[in-house]
Amino acid sequence: MTYDTIIIGGGIAGTSAAYNLARSGVRTLLIDRHDAGRATDAGAGILSFETLGLGGGRLWFDFAMQCGSHYRQLIEQLQEEQGSDTGYAVVGEMIVAVDDDEISAFEAQRRLISAQQEAFGVPSADDFRALTRAEARELFPPLALVQRALLIRSSARVDGRLLTSAMRQAAEAKGLTIKQASVERLVIENGAVTGVVADGETISADKVIIAGGAWSRTFGDQLGLRIPVYPLRGQIIHLSLPGTDTSRWPVVHAFHGHYSVSWPDSRVAVGATRESVGFNPQPTAAGVREVLDEALRVAPGLAEAELKEIRVGLRPACEDGRPVIGPVPGVENVYVATAFAAIGLQLGPFSGKLAADWAQAIQPSVDTSLFSPERFQRQD
Repeated sequence: MTYDTIIIGGGIAGTSAAYNLARSGVRTLLIDRHDAGRATDAGAGILSFETLGLGGGRLWFDFAMQCGSHYRQLIEQLQEEQGSDTGYAVVGEMIVAVDDDEISAFEAQRRLISAQQEAFGVPSADDFRALTRAEARELFPPLALVQRALLIRSSARVDGRLLTSAMRQAAEAKGLTIKQASVERLVIENGAVTGVVADGETISADKVIIAGGAWSRTFGDQLGLRIPVYPLRGQIIHLSLPGTDTSRWPVVHAFHGHYSVSWPDSRVAVGATRESVGFNPQPTAAGVREVLDEALRVAPGLAEAELKEIRVGLRPACEDGRPVIGPVPGVENVYVATAFAAIGLQLGPFSGKLAADWAQAIQPSVDTSLFSPERFQRQD
């Protein structure tokens, strides 16, 4: 069978592309190998669009705002179509300085947020304020007696597994075909992609979207393009506080690179490590120690929590720190959406929609030149 579009990769971006294409009536095949360590399955689920593009300039800011707007629309659509639980809730985000060595970084962050607020009006004055120690602990009871605290009320959380499942089910109801296989190579004829070879089978398509996360670089040589994506391991620990209502606790960020995200089932996820260890999705004693040490430094009240689960994700990081999103230069009918690093659950849904739009010759609603694959086109 010939498809209009084939999507390689069933993580958050690939599934979003499939969902948007299926809703438009496009004959779509999603090929999903579902590797161990897929970042979507382990992601913390923090949605903080107001600070996503912080300090990155106007293009980053505009893109972040579009990601947030699309998220709200997507959650409403899925609720109307299926009534599916995605774990989405607006719970707010606290930025805290626990120890003295974090105060300068805290103040720098405050200045960046205030400058963005002055320039663009985001976050709004109602959504952004300083907290006292007592107020911070009231919102997140296990918290240490912090030195400084800020609250962004509009930040949210989402369960990446549930969201991806909801989009996949909705897309299948609209005609999406899903195949579990490994794509070995692209089929390229006369400078255009015409399909893929998956598990030895040639499958034809008019368009191909590459959304393979940390594994996307496999196709670079065929495309005359460096896709400098590499896996960055993140170990996240899910803790349980039986009998405690954690459903409205905010996301908490301190300044040693870690966070906590709370869920309705008396669960708090804490993490995460950032390790360049190749395609190794195994948790380690050192990683677990790092995560727990930092979690208890920020929130010593979690000391008696039960260890519920360890999740490991191989985040697709890029050498220049930016996503790779857009049409591939020099080869027709192929698009890339990858390299979201630790913010894939924030960027993935809108990036997948952009890829679906390009595959339908629809121009994006926002300037994506900052993320174009063209910056990695080989000149030899």
